[in-house]
Amino acid sequence: MKFKALQENLRKALWKRIEAKELTGMRLAEQTGFKQAHISNFLNRKRSLSLEGMDKVLTVQHMSVLDLLDPAEINKRASIVPPTEDDFENVLLAEGTVAAGEPLVTNENVKDILKFKKQFLRKLRPNATTSRDEWHRFVLVKVDAREGMSMYPRLLPGAMVLLDRHYTSLESYRKGEPNMYAVRKEGGVTVKYVELAGNSLVLRPHNQSYPIDVINIEDGKTYADYIVGRVCHVSIET
Repeated sequence: MKFKALQENLRKALWKRIEAKELTGMRLAEQTGFKQAHISNFLNRKRSLSLEGMDKVLTVQHMSVLDLLDPAEINKRASIVPPTEDDFENVLLAEGTVAAGEPLVTNENVKDILKFKKQFLRKLRPNATTSRDEWHRFVLVKVDAREGMSMYPRLLPGAMVLLDRHYTSLESYRKGEPNMYAVRKEGGVTVKYVELAGNSLVLRPHNQSYPIDVINIEDGKTYADYIVGRVCHVSIET
C-alpha cells in the first residue's frame, strides 16, 4: 500500500472519531501541537502530513500503521506457510514466475501445500553466491510437458520439482553429477543443466533431441541472478 493511501485511511479513521464525537479538530491540534488550520487542511484533503506528522497523530490517537491497512490486503500479501509441530515441513507450490521473482510466496499465489520431512530438508546443503536470506528457501514448481520431456528421463511432464532457492552456485552438489536448475527465461522458468561460458549461460537438456539454449548475461548482473534454485527433489504423479 502506498503512503498516499495510508494518509487517506488515516483521514477516514479520524473522521469516524469526529463524527462519533470522540474527537474534534481542535482537540487533535492540542494533542499534536499542530495549528488547528494545519489539522483542518489535512482532514479536508488540502494538504498531506509528513512522516513525522503521521507518526505524531498515530501516537496521540493510540493507533498504529496496521490500523490503516485493509485486512484483505494484509491477508493477500502475507506469506502463509503454516507452522507445523510434527516431523514435516509445509512447502508451497507456485507458478514458476512466482518462484523466480518473489522472495515470499503470498497467499494468492499458492497453488497447493505439500509436506516434506524436516530431517530431509535440513540435510540439504545451501550454496548461495549472493545473499538470499530474505527469500523463503524451498518452493515447489510443476513443470509442463515440454520442460518435462526435455529432461527425460530425469523429469516427466507434470513432475513437481522442489527448488532450493538458497543454492545458486554452479558447483556440483554431488561430485561427478550435474545439477538441475530452474533458470529465469523469457518471463518464466526453464529446468536444465547449466554451464557458464564467458558472459553467457548455456542451458543443456538431458534429452538430446531438444535444443541447447543460451542466455546472455545482462550488464550489471551475474549468472546467479538468473538461477532460481537447484532442483533437489522430483515428485512424479501416477
